[in-house]
Amino acid sequence: MNAVWSYLVAFVVWPGLLLAAPLGWLELWFMRKLVARLQGRQGPPFFQPFFDFMKLLGKETVIPRGVNRGIFLALPVVSLASVTAALAIVPLPGNPAPSLPGDVVLLLYLMEVPILCEVLAGYVSRSIYGQVAAMREALLSLAYNLPFLVAIIAMAQEAGSFQMSALQAAPYGLVHLLAALTFLLALPARMKLNPFSIANAEHEIVADSHIEYSGPPLALFKLSHAVELVLLTELFAVVFIPATPWPLVNLLVYLAAGVAVLGGVTLLATATARLRLTQAFRFYWVWGGLASAVTLAATLVR
Repeated sequence: MNAVWSYLVAFVVWPGLLLAAPLGWLELWFMRKLVARLQGRQGPPFFQPFFDFMKLLGKETVIPRGVNRGIFLALPVVSLASVTAALAIVPLPGNPAPSLPGDVVLLLYLMEVPILCEVLAGYVSRSIYGQVAAMREALLSLAYNLPFLVAIIAMAQEAGSFQMSALQAAPYGLVHLLAALTFLLALPARMKLNPFSIANAEHEIVADSHIEYSGPPLALFKLSHAVELVLLTELFAVVFIPATPWPLVNLLVYLAAGVAVLGGVTLLATATARLRLTQAFRFYWVWGGLASAVTLAATLVR
């Protein structure tokens, strides 16, 4: 199999869209079910996220008057394509795509595209509520990206390479622990969960930046978020969980680690109230900045 076909299979099949989509729906169901149980409710059946997606596909797409139709419809497609391409770079067991020099930089770039698409979606819709949500998402991303990016860069510094396979094979030590904690610090905000679900505060601004989206375009945005959950959890597992010589064991360990991470952030979201934007920004620039500084300092002291 040549490189082009390898990347195409990785993008479409595994760890790409065909298998990441149902895994993302399963993770969404797990989070919703856990929240329901913690609140004394029954919770949805496991196929509910899939039914929600299919229901949106059958709805009419309503485009607001005066909106640039091409950009409006392209944003969810670009968001889904970029997050799927980022997942195809992660060296999960069974991924046929070869690791390339500098693919960590490409991965980080692709992971920022969905955030940009969400911000643009709020502004291009010409809705005041969407614009408020977009502004909040843009400002919050400036805060939580500090610990998120530093965690990955610190691992690249420790591995001496910006190649994903090198990060996965890096020897374990203090930097791994500090970088993992720094990475986890950014996850609730990247997943849009409490106490950092400020951009989709339904009691304040009705909905998030997708407020004017409906039908298949909204379904694609929802699917992009589901695939992003898989990307974030499995990226954490690949970079920070020790690998074994057996690929199947690695896959099971990575999936279990992803479930554990989701359980942790869901418990945090259920037990906390939503912060104000200034509080969240201050939290990440103070505590996220401190964690980032300590992590980077650890890479310099060997």
